[in-house]
Amino acid sequence: MHSTEAESGLASGAVPDAEGVRPPRPGLILSICCLSLLLIGMDVTIVNVAIPAIQTSFGSSFQAIQWVIDGYTLVIASLLLLTGSMSDRYGRKRAFLMGLSIFTGASLLCSMAGDVHMLIACRLLQGVGASMLNPVALSIVAATFPEAKARARAIGIWGAVFGVALGLGPIVGGLLTQTLGWRAIFLINLPVGIAALVLTAKFVPESKASRGRAFDPLGQMLMVSALGSLTYAVIEGPHLGWTSFLVRGLLLLCVASVAGLIAYERRHAEPLLDVRFFRSVPFSAATLIAVMVFACFAAILFLNSLYIQQERGYSALQAGLCTLPLALAASLCGPLSGRLVGRYGTRPSLILTGVAMIVSALLLADLAHDSPIARLLLAYAVFGTALGMVNAAIATVAVAGMPKSQTGVAAAIASTSRQVGASLGVACVGTVVHADAHHMGDLAQSTHPLWWVMGAFGWVIIVLAWATNTRWAQEGSRRVAALALARGDG
Repeated sequence: MHSTEAESGLASGAVPDAEGVRPPRPGLILSICCLSLLLIGMDVTIVNVAIPAIQTSFGSSFQAIQWVIDGYTLVIASLLLLTGSMSDRYGRKRAFLMGLSIFTGASLLCSMAGDVHMLIACRLLQGVGASMLNPVALSIVAATFPEAKARARAIGIWGAVFGVALGLGPIVGGLLTQTLGWRAIFLINLPVGIAALVLTAKFVPESKASRGRAFDPLGQMLMVSALGSLTYAVIEGPHLGWTSFLVRGLLLLCVASVAGLIAYERRHAEPLLDVRFFRSVPFSAATLIAVMVFACFAAILFLNSLYIQQERGYSALQAGLCTLPLALAASLCGPLSGRLVGRYGTRPSLILTGVAMIVSALLLADLAHDSPIARLLLAYAVFGTALGMVNAAIATVAVAGMPKSQTGVAAAIASTSRQVGASLGVACVGTVVHADAHHMGDLAQSTHPLWWVMGAFGWVIIVLAWATNTRWAQEGSRRVAALALARGDG
């Protein structure tokens, strides 16, 4: 889920440093940075497979288990823009070492958690560390490979590691959960994290951007308030009631935070979130598509573990193996989408994304407790096609027409929207399927509305694929670029 946002490391114009000197041992530096991606990529899918075991171990509610997943992605979504820009200003190696230290230490604390609330708190801390890894590591990669072709190859390798992490995560997580217990899924991060720390300290040179963005504390606070209150309301709404004082207050806080963020950032000289970008139809479409696709992706991973293990009685390892078709399809279709975008533009990839989501939704629309597993695996493979097809298109659409100095920031905002989508996807599972710890027997039947929502998202993406490639949309992007240039951003 995280490395598909590889371009987020280019936030704040995170391009090779002004001197353009290629550091020694670039291949080793790339390998070290890819270790962080392996850590983060595996972490999400490993934890999803272990969810039933964690719930049984603590006897926790469905809402609490949602927070084990969502707390992590929510923190990343909230801090991704901040950590990218701060590393450019204060030093990428320094930020990378700090992120590795926090993530590795938090992993140890997760393995020692005595209750679900402690686990959630440690997952939040993990998210802080993870937010410093992906964007900062890719900034290091960009600085290490100043030549455009070499940098493109390096980022291609970086993206391939995500496919490996996505495929290994559920299998390794299932095997560890089944043999050693769920705590082992966090302990496995320790040797990898320590190795990355030692190698980074020894071989990775320090680098900074020639000019980093200033810290925007109020904008950061408003972003955390908006995302946190919305996620909390969606998770707790089915349990507390949508008319409860707390849920209504949280939704009101979310609206007020968004309004305040827009009003404040429009006047800020160096905004954390440049709201001008949303005047561009392609950029807004890329953001919306990212939210929809990754909300469905996160929901599928979450529900797969519950359905396969609790409803079908399969082991954690078997649940992990069930996601393998999704991972393989995503890995195979990613490079294909890149070639399609380069030759024909974004429309074919986005249309294929929408069609794949519709087909996958139809295959799952009548899911039952005795549905053939082969059909489930086919649905996952088809959705993996959508996931693989969408990433190159999102990255391209998001930066289309933007001034060169703003493409990194635009890509980072689009990447943040992926994390927002992932958080909302898990949060909405409880709302859409009306599931909690007392109604898991009806899980297959109650997922049906979710698949119809996913099919509707597919149709929306097809419409947006057409809209983003119209002359009207492209002219709108040029107007946004001209506005940025007029304000001295280009």
